Amino acid sequence: MTIPEADVRSTTAPPVPKDRFRAAMGAAATGVTVVATGGPLGRFAQTVSAMCSVSEEPPTLLVCVNRRSPLNEAIQAHGTFAVSVLGRQHDHVADTFAGRPWPGKERWDFTCGEWTHAPSGAPRLTDAVASFDCAVDTRLTVGTHHIYVGLIHEVTAAGGTPLVYSDRRYARPEAVAPSTFPAFPGAGPAHRDQQRMPR
Repeated sequence: MTIPEADVRSTTAPPVPKDRFRAAMGAAATGVTVVATGGPLGRFAQTVSAMCSVSEEPPTLLVCVNRRSPLNEAIQAHGTFAVSVLGRQHDHVADTFAGRPWPGKERWDFTCGEWTHAPSGAPRLTDAVASFDCAVDTRLTVGTHHIYVGLIHEVTAAGGTPLVYSDRRYARPEAVAPSTFPAFPGAGPAHRDQQRMPR
């Protein structure tokens, strides 16, 4: 399959040192996902924290995969991938597909969880908080990573508590009460306290 591709290079000021970049990025909290593909080359998966929505019309998302990952060759051959959003119970799955398996498991070992096939044939975690089945629309190359823009053909949303990664540790989201300001009594986000009204 031929995937449209662009090689992005910056011509601006030199980048900051890698250690400073890593330290700053450690302060950012991200969701944890497993990106997987399946087809003639077999099934491959990788833990990915860089995933986000791109557009609602058409529904698209993007994922960033290190260029050294064997997942790349398989995605490019199959033209599809599925994203499983991990729940708080999936820390062992995240570690396995990040190449850090727990005792008794191998790296990228699919026996660490229960999987089913998305319509594209890509594996997706059965009890994922949510999943997205995608066809590759575009691939960009930026530095050490490939960025895949996927056109979403099916979603599942089972709910649950998503797994969060920050400062090299796993965590779970915690609800935060709205801020208060004595000088402005009554000010606050009313939408947090009201159910969304039907249109």
